[in-house]
Amino acid sequence: YRGHAEETGLDIPDSPMVFTKFASSITGPYGEVTMPPGSVDWEAELVAVIGRRAENVTAGAAWDFVAGLTVGQDLSERELQIKPPAPQQFSLAKSFPGFAPLGPALVTPDEFANPDDLEIGCSIDDVRVQSARTTDLIFSVPEVVSFLSGILPLLPGDVIFTGTPAGVGFAHKPPRYLKAGEVLSTFIEGIGTMRHRMVAGHSRQ
Repeated sequence: YRGHAEETGLDIPDSPMVFTKFASSITGPYGEVTMPPGSVDWEAELVAVIGRRAENVTAGAAWDFVAGLTVGQDLSERELQIKPPAPQQFSLAKSFPGFAPLGPALVTPDEFANPDDLEIGCSIDDVRVQSARTTDLIFSVPEVVSFLSGILPLLPGDVIFTGTPAGVGFAHKPPRYLKAGEVLSTFIEGIGTMRHRMVAGHSRQ
């Protein structure tokens, strides 16, 4: 999102930045998330689920390959992700168990008046920390599907997290991270709301 790039001081990229979240991080739309040691941050995201094999798809045809849209959280442990002098670990820092909640519904693109313009946000204990519209995405869902499918085939069931708007914790001054006992609510217009209570985990060995 343009707002997220601005709050982090990053330039607007010419192409999407891509990294993985491992499948073992996926969890449902309600319940508890055990936090590892460190600084756990929130990132509300629109998620596109691929419905049929997509390879070298144009942006103009991309919606035909999307089974539906859902709500996602790209939870991130920032110390592992960016703490120097270690190399950046985007995939690992975003792939702890429970760090990829999805739900509460998968909504087909035709159910929206405009699937490219949806309200998105999240709250901590009912205090709003992110609020935006998906029109602020630097790369739309069709553009991301087209870009990825030009590099590798997208398969039915593949899940694409599309980025987060402004308001993440590490951009606060001072930074603000999730605490045990807090409830994180994540919503997208026309899809629904996820709710997760943060639980303290054990120290790393």
